[in-house]
Amino acid sequence: MSPEMVILVDENDNQIGFMEKQEAHEKGVLHRAFSVLVFNSKGELLLQQRALNKYHSGGLWTNTCCSHPRQGETTEEAAHRRLKEEMGFDCPLKLHQSFIYKAPFENGLTEHELDYIYIGQYNENPQFNPVEVHTFKWISMEELYTQLTLEPKQFTVWFKMIMDHYLTDK
Repeated sequence: MSPEMVILVDENDNQIGFMEKQEAHEKGVLHRAFSVLVFNSKGELLLQQRALNKYHSGGLWTNTCCSHPRQGETTEEAAHRRLKEEMGFDCPLKLHQSFIYKAPFENGLTEHELDYIYIGQYNENPQFNPVEVHTFKWISMEELYTQLTLEPKQFTVWFKMIMDHYLTDK
């Protein structure tokens, strides 16, 4: 199996090349990514707890799914692909916005991503992939903001950024 590649971009999202995912995270190179947030009809957000053996942020709670597009794949196509691969379902998605962040981790890796935020709606429980996801939960926004305030270390850095700065309205 060939190594997973990420799409390198500049700050204006112009594609400038490709790099193996691990190397991009070791060097902290800016690359394209996406984060999906799926809500149910009650307004609850579907969170996943990342698999415990993930290369970083294992066991932390985060948005419904996230990853990187592949060469020749749009962020929206990739979001649908990963939603199926990680959570076992697909639903219509709408682009909310994008932002750039850079976050170093204790293991020496750095996430430096142009992250596209997609929002969707789905009302069933997922049939998640245990290689990617440890467990899931539906959570009200009120309870989520309480947990983010009381236990911020239980959540991924990018998810906290999305919730603090970019999800002011659905």
